Amino acid sequence: MFRYLTKRHWLFIFLAIVLLLIGYFILPVSLPLIFAFFTTLFLNPSIRWLQFRFKLNRKISVIVVFLIFVLITGVLGTYVVASAVTHIVNFVENAPTYINQIMDKFVEWQAELENMMKDLPVEFIKEIRDGIDKNIVNISNSIKSQLQVEKIAGMVAAIPEYLVSLLVYLIALFLFMIELPTLKAKFYQYLTDTTAEKVQFMNARLSYVVLGFLKAQFLVSIIIFIVTLIGLLLIVPEYAIIMSLIIWLVDFIPIIGSIAILAPWSLYMYITGDVIMGTKLAVLAIMLLAIRRTVEPKVMGQHIGLSPLATLIAMYIGLQLLGLLGFIVGPLVVIGFNSAKEAGIIKWNFKL
Repeated sequence: MFRYLTKRHWLFIFLAIVLLLIGYFILPVSLPLIFAFFTTLFLNPSIRWLQFRFKLNRKISVIVVFLIFVLITGVLGTYVVASAVTHIVNFVENAPTYINQIMDKFVEWQAELENMMKDLPVEFIKEIRDGIDKNIVNISNSIKSQLQVEKIAGMVAAIPEYLVSLLVYLIALFLFMIELPTLKAKFYQYLTDTTAEKVQFMNARLSYVVLGFLKAQFLVSIIIFIVTLIGLLLIVPEYAIIMSLIIWLVDFIPIIGSIAILAPWSLYMYITGDVIMGTKLAVLAIMLLAIRRTVEPKVMGQHIGLSPLATLIAMYIGLQLLGLLGFIVGPLVVIGFNSAKEAGIIKWNFKL
């Protein structure tokens, strides 16, 4: 079988093996660089627009776009982090009160349950009581273990590492923005004219699709944020803005999304006896989940050139194979395949 493989085939096999090794060993520790590269691709149209609109050179345009990007993300990030830290500190300080409220509610439920089962055998009632007491103790210990000072201190100790990653991200972003045309030119030097033409077509198609993908995600996230803000202004006005921002950010997590915040919040309200607020939060969570699952495939299909069904299938299969990352990679792989087929890089003509 191997005798039918040409040098070109062996080259593709070698490159595939190298890419797999890079993906397994290097990608996990290169996330700041990867995010910087994709951010560069996202910001590059703005840089080119400044160049042609105001006749600026590349470096000046890069500096302007970079400073605007850092300013906007810095202001938003500072507000979100400061507000989140404030609420987390308040929550930790009041955690014993919250735990006692939950325990009191469990004790109340236990008393009501025992009153309902008073005509049952004593041994059965004792078994139920012991099980409830054991679960209450386990829940209490679990909550307390998560709120230990050592764990909070460990999270604080990791902040310098995150700051280093952020600094590397910003430096890499600026350098990528400066060097992107040079990197493209060097890449095309290793391609023949025919291959370069096909790759340019595929690159243009993918750039359009990636930009459409980001636009689609942004549009869906704006809808989620507006609905969340309106809902929380009606439910808990004092926490509406900060919780809407947090839910908006968490909602980017595929499948889980806003449920990760609203479900525990709603459950806590039910446990503490505030059934009305718990129901309102649960309804809001269901609404947000329905909006994302209904609107996302349609909006993304319109912006990335795939039908809603193909988009949904690609998202689901990517999620099952690669986890959360596959939710994004799935549609991009399908788009990349279609682009390569349109460019003539992949030939896929057959009939059964």
